[in-house]
Amino acid sequence: MALTVASSLSVEAVDWSQLNTILLDMDGTLLDLEFDNHFWGTVIPGEWGRQRGLDVQTSQETLAPVFAGERGKLNWYCLDFWGETLELDIPAIKAHYAEGIRWRPQAETFLRHLQASHLDVVLITNAHPLTLKMKAERLPLGQWFDVMISSHDYGAPKETPTFWRSLIQNRPFDPDRTLFVDDSEYVLDSAQEFGVAHLITLRQPDSTLPPRVDTRFPAIHHFEEILSGLPNID
Repeated sequence: MALTVASSLSVEAVDWSQLNTILLDMDGTLLDLEFDNHFWGTVIPGEWGRQRGLDVQTSQETLAPVFAGERGKLNWYCLDFWGETLELDIPAIKAHYAEGIRWRPQAETFLRHLQASHLDVVLITNAHPLTLKMKAERLPLGQWFDVMISSHDYGAPKETPTFWRSLIQNRPFDPDRTLFVDDSEYVLDSAQEFGVAHLITLRQPDSTLPPRVDTRFPAIHHFEEILSGLPNID
């Protein structure tokens, strides 16, 4: 096993020599989830309500069951679906708030170490391709990855077996020698069911919310906790 796990579900170490591939989520893992939580939880209800003469709280309460009905489905992440459903130009609104897109602590440093390693470094995200493009332009993400993949390319979110079958066909990897880091434990459940052996989650995906105390998967707060064993960088 590449991971040594304490009973508290903290990560004690990663044996990088036993890995060939690292799969990394984007939002809540490398990037602060505060942007997305604020955008979908406040900005979009505000814009939707403004057009209908509703205050933000009323809009949030009205839209909550609409959002909940799509959770875990590809539509949950689809700008086209929400644009049509809410009658809003989601990409234009998101572009207006793009300055709020930012790294989680130590994410860039971690990626520099990974880039210097032997690992195949792959970004896998449920984000819509337009969102991925916007964030990659804002924080030049692409320089750190061998490939960046949106689940929309496969027509299925990471929560489903279809995504994982498509991923391994299009970007072959050995599940026993792969580490996957994602803030969503539902996504990690799916990866585990597929056979990915080494899984890590994040304690604080959103910097404005308290760190999670209880996780079902080994968890880290910052990436420095798992840097040991990766190549040194200048």
